[in-house]
Amino acid sequence: MKKYVIIADSTCDLDADILKQYDIDYAKMGYVVDEKEYPAALEWDVISANEYYNMMRSGKKIRTLQVSGETFKEKFNYYIEQNVDILYIGCSSALSGSVNLGAIIARDLMAEHPEVTIRVIDTKISSLGQGHLVLTAARMRDEGKTLEEVAEYIESIKLTVNQFGTVDSMEYLKRAGRIKASKAFFGNLFGIKPIIISDVIGQNYAVKKVKGSYNSKLEIAKSVAECVIDSENQTLYISHADCIEEANVLRQEILKLAKFKDVYVNYIGPIVGASVGPGTLIAYCVGKEVTIEGKE
Repeated sequence: MKKYVIIADSTCDLDADILKQYDIDYAKMGYVVDEKEYPAALEWDVISANEYYNMMRSGKKIRTLQVSGETFKEKFNYYIEQNVDILYIGCSSALSGSVNLGAIIARDLMAEHPEVTIRVIDTKISSLGQGHLVLTAARMRDEGKTLEEVAEYIESIKLTVNQFGTVDSMEYLKRAGRIKASKAFFGNLFGIKPIIISDVIGQNYAVKKVKGSYNSKLEIAKSVAECVIDSENQTLYISHADCIEEANVLRQEILKLAKFKDVYVNYIGPIVGASVGPGTLIAYCVGKEVTIEGKE
């Protein structure tokens, strides 16, 4: 079987140790603060997660950059030169143009190098929902599955990855244009917490609202418990924007309602973080297939 590599991008929100353990590469996006550009590194080796979110808390505006064409070419060509095939598992195309650009670059490179296969998957999700699919692919590869077998399986299950999250402030999502919901829904936001899913086309959609931070955690826990399938044989994923104490409370509330094999908690990375803001909490599980499409 020909060797292949699994490549994610900066929105998968997996930590450096996991990326290394499962031999997962990723294409870096970027972000701009005060006209200075930084790599969106999941290792947080340039600016720490706490420093990053404190910049947002202090009012700094952060602009994000998708994976550039040059970055894709450099990353893909590195493996092409080693005669290694590529499976790129990217962020939802409803949230970033990276996966579509990656597909264009892949098509052009395969025309130049017909001996190489590059598969590109639009996961229709981001953060640790995408991260779960990336890890699933890496484990299947390590079990000896072919690139095509892995790609087809990830395509078949991606809409079973459910997201339930809430934000501390709607300001960032609204500014970034990363939320779909009616104006009436957000007519009175004082003390109101939206519950946000990733819908069938991969956009963030507020499906309901609750009063208060603690009640939002209870609602997320309830939503996870209602949709999850075979929880005892899967990992619960929780990503947070520099609010680990709140993430631990959410973890406890979910585990009161559903037993999971294990729990993986990590920071929301710089790209997703710029769109959701500090204090955001998101839970991911595998369950009923997502069918909702958000409408204005």
